[in-house]
Amino acid sequence: MARSIRPLPGREMPEAPPSVTVTPPPRPAGEPPPAAVPKRRLPPPEIAVGAQPSGLDARRWRDLRRGTMRPERKLDLHGMTAAKAHQEVERFLRSAQAEGLRVVCIVTGKGSSAEGGVLRRELPHWLNAPALRPIILGAAHPHRSNAGSVHLLLRRPR
Repeated sequence: MARSIRPLPGREMPEAPPSVTVTPPPRPAGEPPPAAVPKRRLPPPEIAVGAQPSGLDARRWRDLRRGTMRPERKLDLHGMTAAKAHQEVERFLRSAQAEGLRVVCIVTGKGSSAEGGVLRRELPHWLNAPALRPIILGAAHPHRSNAGSVHLLLRRPR
């Protein structure tokens, strides 16, 4: 197609510039080829108990928040120390995801103070830890008046 183009009368075609090819310098014989740069994955956004996370549709969030999505397994932390409870939460969530469970419940209790007990205050921090954050999609109290338990929607294992 470009070969059939002719210059206007009184004009001439410009000469094509000489083609320049750049060849990379040869690698030494014992040097391995350069590795591909791996793509960096961004960490998932933080989980806030009771706040709809991005990436979760409104219907599923409503069902989780209202408690209509029934938990498949439950972990009760009553009577545990914070250190023991943290270990149990991590073990519980890892095994639940490995088994393919989608909704689980963690009972912390309301606590005796106005802000809630130690376990209730610490649970959001544990859920946002780098080890557990990729496992959890959303977290909500199953009922407005029941702040002593949290329903968690887990991600599907990849």
